[in-house]
Amino acid sequence: MNDDLTNLLARMERGDPSASELLLPLVYEELRKLASSKLAKEKPGQTLQATALVHEAYLRLSTASGDVRWAHRGHFFAAAAEAMRRILVEQARRKARLKHGADLQREELLDVEIEPINHKEDIEALDVALEKLKLVDATAAELVQLRYFTGLQLEDVAHMMNISTRTANRIWSFARAWLYREMQ
Repeated sequence: MNDDLTNLLARMERGDPSASELLLPLVYEELRKLASSKLAKEKPGQTLQATALVHEAYLRLSTASGDVRWAHRGHFFAAAAEAMRRILVEQARRKARLKHGADLQREELLDVEIEPINHKEDIEALDVALEKLKLVDATAAELVQLRYFTGLQLEDVAHMMNISTRTANRIWSFARAWLYREMQ
């Protein structure tokens, strides 16, 4: 699959219109798994489905393909992670607007009063922190995007970024600590 994907990306770069049509079936399942993993970590009440997230991200990637050069599989998935992040941030901002019910409180109509435990990061705060991290350490920001927004294992991210797992682990530890401090 890696060779097929690399060949299709090269064909897209050369302007082959049929390459884009062949690319989606090749990466769809992997992108959908990544989107499902990310959406599972979102706050309850999330209305965006994994399929819609994948389609929107792919649409953005394919329309930008004439301007973007994907060197390899990892570069493509990094771009997909960035597209998914931007889509989720846009949706979070849209939902935070008053006309979309930002000031409304959701009430469960159950007799049991259990406060849900919610350890989810605020997607907008994370976006701002990631933009700052890019200025400090672009590699760390890319690693966080691949790890957090696609749900990839650290070993897979290291392979995609062409770094050792040990280096990826060190960068991940730094980035997590930096983001935690920044988001406090």
